Amino acid sequence: MKNCIKICASAILILLSWHFSSIMISKNMLPAPYPVIKNTVINFSGDLSIHCLYSLKRIFLGITLAASIAWPLGIVLGYFKKLDNLISPIIYILYPVPKIAFLPIFMLLFGLGDVTKIAMIFVIIFFQILVNTRDAVRVINPSLFFPLKVLGASTPQLFIHIVAPYSLPVLVSSIRIALGTGIAVLFFSETFGSQYGLGYYIMDSMMRIDYIGMFSGILILSILGLILFTLTEYTEKKLTNK
Repeated sequence: MKNCIKICASAILILLSWHFSSIMISKNMLPAPYPVIKNTVINFSGDLSIHCLYSLKRIFLGITLAASIAWPLGIVLGYFKKLDNLISPIIYILYPVPKIAFLPIFMLLFGLGDVTKIAMIFVIIFFQILVNTRDAVRVINPSLFFPLKVLGASTPQLFIHIVAPYSLPVLVSSIRIALGTGIAVLFFSETFGSQYGLGYYIMDSMMRIDYIGMFSGILILSILGLILFTLTEYTEKKLTNK
């Protein structure tokens, strides 16, 4: 309930700021909230929803692929220190690199289609999950493993009953933290060689001087980010019993 009140209060504050800004600035360049919201509602049943679904598909596939590889790999690296010492230099070289720098490489390898856009989401989420999971597994108290080891538990059983539950909240937290950057990079990548996606819709509207349509795309992109962020935050709280 408190979160709903906060979201509503924030939305009202943003709309008021937006409204008064549109009065101060030319309405041709910064439309008022009402025509933008009206245009969004009308067009969402048409092209706008299709562009939204394309962007959502790319985000979902990128996150799913990254989590399915980075989470188990992070667990293994965090548990086996010798293997981590071998792989860590590669991670330390690639992790600090701005992920947008991978875009021309992916465009050369995969072309301008969906694979490049999904790969951009993948590489952003992948390193965030990998590093955070590895660090979380490293700090697990060794005494937690002792009872199961006494009972003859194997390494996979230790992973299933201790390491995986302990690192699962870190997985969700890593996705939440990386979502903002992922959506921003997705927007940028959708402006290259694409005919579908919110990034394409926004830039196409701008080129056609359809500023109401442009802001409709920005509004949908913001709402999409808010929904994804809220879902991951809710999941994280459930997993940590907060």
